[in-house]
Amino acid sequence: MSVQPQVADQLPGPVLPRLLSTLGTKPQGDTPSLRVHRQMFSMPPLPGRHPVESSIAAIEASGLRGRGGAGFPTGRKLRSVSEGRSRPSVIVNGSEGEPASRKDTFLLARAPHMVLDGALHAAAAIGAREVFVCIERTRLTATNAIESAICERVAAREPMIPVTVVDLPARYVAGEETALVNFIDNGRALPMMTPPRPYQRGVGGRPTLVDNVETLCHLAQIVQWGPQWFRAQGTADEPGTMLLTVSGAVARGGVCEVPIGMPMRSVLQSAEPVGEVGAVLLGGFYGTWVSADDTTWATLDNAYLGSVGSSLGCGALIVMPRRACGVLETARVLQWLAGETAGQCGPCVHGLASLASGMRELAAGHADARTVALLERQAGQIEGRGACSFPDGAVRLLRSALRVFRDDVERHVNHGPCPAAAHPPTLNVPQSRAVASR
Repeated sequence: MSVQPQVADQLPGPVLPRLLSTLGTKPQGDTPSLRVHRQMFSMPPLPGRHPVESSIAAIEASGLRGRGGAGFPTGRKLRSVSEGRSRPSVIVNGSEGEPASRKDTFLLARAPHMVLDGALHAAAAIGAREVFVCIERTRLTATNAIESAICERVAAREPMIPVTVVDLPARYVAGEETALVNFIDNGRALPMMTPPRPYQRGVGGRPTLVDNVETLCHLAQIVQWGPQWFRAQGTADEPGTMLLTVSGAVARGGVCEVPIGMPMRSVLQSAEPVGEVGAVLLGGFYGTWVSADDTTWATLDNAYLGSVGSSLGCGALIVMPRRACGVLETARVLQWLAGETAGQCGPCVHGLASLASGMRELAAGHADARTVALLERQAGQIEGRGACSFPDGAVRLLRSALRVFRDDVERHVNHGPCPAAAHPPTLNVPQSRAVASR
């Protein structure tokens, strides 16, 4: 999906794009300099002895929610961390281990100064004296852009607190917030049993704010232009815009910006589906399937999607064509998720392997009604019992597939594999990586 960003030298209007408007008019891959960036954004303050109450109040008034998947109110998180008893830290979560998402990597590579501004404004608001920017070590373009942006600020003698770029292992679970803390402290990107959460006890045992890249970019804009400007887009309950990564059977895929609450059909029309849409995987591999019929009336906001068992998640939207088989595609994703386990608990190690095996048998036409019943029972046994929430995402995906592709499931049970098995797969599922998380 193409984007035509423009640089503004004054407060932008409520129209789109917002985040993407800061990327400049230079060719794709070129990053606006610090000088160009400062024409739009003022310099973040240094943290003082006390939190910057005005910034926290502005974020609370804006209604900003996290764009990493959970959708937790950002202002509430800022206030909780600021009220801790020791000096807090800030972690910028740029891991983006979700294969279907590229929005955070896109922002890191194309708008590193806005990412840093958001992180430094958050640090000033809560009184933090250090920032960690965590990026998957294979994302060299993003890492180089952030490091270059830091060097630019040092050369310009902008006052700033220490910012450390952390190279994360290329693992899905490495981006879980407690895994980030564990890696910074101990060099092991493994989720930890919780509570306490990082906002209570994070890096070095101190309260730690963990927010993803897009969230902090929105934060920078709110501090600059105010909560009412932010609320001019989106819904009353979920204000603002969000970035989507659109992929799959579309002619115009990529990263785009939409107001929260936008009809899904409008996004699909802009992306120009190739052939008839069979279903949409919303939220990436950790998300849920949405039927083709439901895409005609679904709106992109968690308040609505939650009522039908779905959510925006990380903002990944994958279009599957009608000719593809949802059972087969789900089996491939579950197999990948099973390979991404941290290897710390039974529900993840054995549970996900069982779900992947059962779905694989179903897709191959080697299962019966008892297999389907067993999958549903195993899903109930796994849910909520992992060391982190990773197994819950696989359960959510499985359940949505059994619901949305109910007719396909019955055909596989009664008639064996479908003709789609002879065609190349639709979803871009990477090869599963080894269990080692170091």
